Amino acid sequence: MSRVIGKVNRVLLGLVGLILLVVGGGVLVTGLGVSLPSWWPFDGKGDVLLSKGDRGRWRDEGWWWPVVIAVLAVLVLLALWWLLAQLRRARLSEVLIDSGDGEGAVLRGKALESALGDDTAGLDGVADSKVRLAGRRRAPEARIRLLMEPHGAPAKVLRELSDEALAHARSSAGLDELPAEVRLKAVKHRAERVT
Repeated sequence: MSRVIGKVNRVLLGLVGLILLVVGGGVLVTGLGVSLPSWWPFDGKGDVLLSKGDRGRWRDEGWWWPVVIAVLAVLVLLALWWLLAQLRRARLSEVLIDSGDGEGAVLRGKALESALGDDTAGLDGVADSKVRLAGRRRAPEARIRLLMEPHGAPAKVLRELSDEALAHARSSAGLDELPAEVRLKAVKHRAERVT
């Protein structure tokens, strides 16, 4: 989900920046006295964005104000959605665990990430691992990146990861399930010479 939000951010910011650059540059160029095409709304130094006639043109129409209010409401909702998406943490800071006494306990997300990272880094064929928790406090999800050694067998590593490291993390944290997204990448190494 965070990748989608990142792409939406880049596209929206790029579009807003491009529009502001074009409009601002056009107004600046017009103010300096350079002539622009006939469709350009500004044609001189004393020109305004909306003339008095343009501002009052649709005022008497029955549909005008509901459309203006609806468009502004949609823009405000989109801006709030974007703001909340920015404030949302990409990492899960804590995991809520059922302790059996009805109270519950809180496990720091960083501690679970570290333990799971140590378990996965110790697997045969894994050079390095990075673990990040995402999701909700009651339903965490693991995002695991494994850097594979040249001799590492991906199928074997994934089986050991599921049967050992993830099972150990689930049982120690008291979780019913811990879904994981695993990305594998090979260590860059020089080709070996065969003689």
